[in-house]
Amino acid sequence: MPFGVLAFIGINAVVCGSILAVFAPLTMSIQATRAANTAPVSLPPSTPEMNMNTTPDFPALVEPFKFPATPYEYKVTPLRECPIPAEMQECDTPDKVAAYWKLHIATNPYFDPERECLAVLLLNVRRRIKGHQLVSTGTLDTLLVSPTSVFRLAVTASAAAIIICHNHPSGDPTPSEADIKVTRDLIRAGQLLKIELVDHLVIGHPNHKSLRELGYFHV
Repeated sequence: MPFGVLAFIGINAVVCGSILAVFAPLTMSIQATRAANTAPVSLPPSTPEMNMNTTPDFPALVEPFKFPATPYEYKVTPLRECPIPAEMQECDTPDKVAAYWKLHIATNPYFDPERECLAVLLLNVRRRIKGHQLVSTGTLDTLLVSPTSVFRLAVTASAAAIIICHNHPSGDPTPSEADIKVTRDLIRAGQLLKIELVDHLVIGHPNHKSLRELGYFHV
């Protein structure tokens, strides 16, 4: 065989060997990946929770947040000033209470004349108005009232007495049986707290009625 042919065969053998040397690691890597993909995977023993939920951590996701119970310091903060004339400072008649209602409660941005609203007037020992609070807003003919909500601010603000008043959207100020029962319950609660319930006014349009003047304050 001629020398040139032998040299050509030798060169081709060297080139083929180099190519095989380059692709050999890649072939081994592909084979290793294929073996890893086809190898059986050992799963942990199933539990009822894992059978019900496809995500193992699903109960942790829906678990309610728990915040540490942290005590707070509270104080009473006035919302706005409610100036009144000198003759209304001493709130000792139903007419003055009705005038205060029209001046400061009916103009409250949260007051709704189409629903029953209950307000509490706070008085000092001289029966002068210290302030008021719009306690509850109900429906057309229903209002939820509890001694806790009525006397809460009176206790905090150190009021000596209170007057409660609420409106009747129908315009008729005649007190209902529920009004009379609630009034007597609040009288008893005030006696325990040493905070007198002076009166309960039902505001109609344009008149008003005092439950004290109607004789319903005799428990």
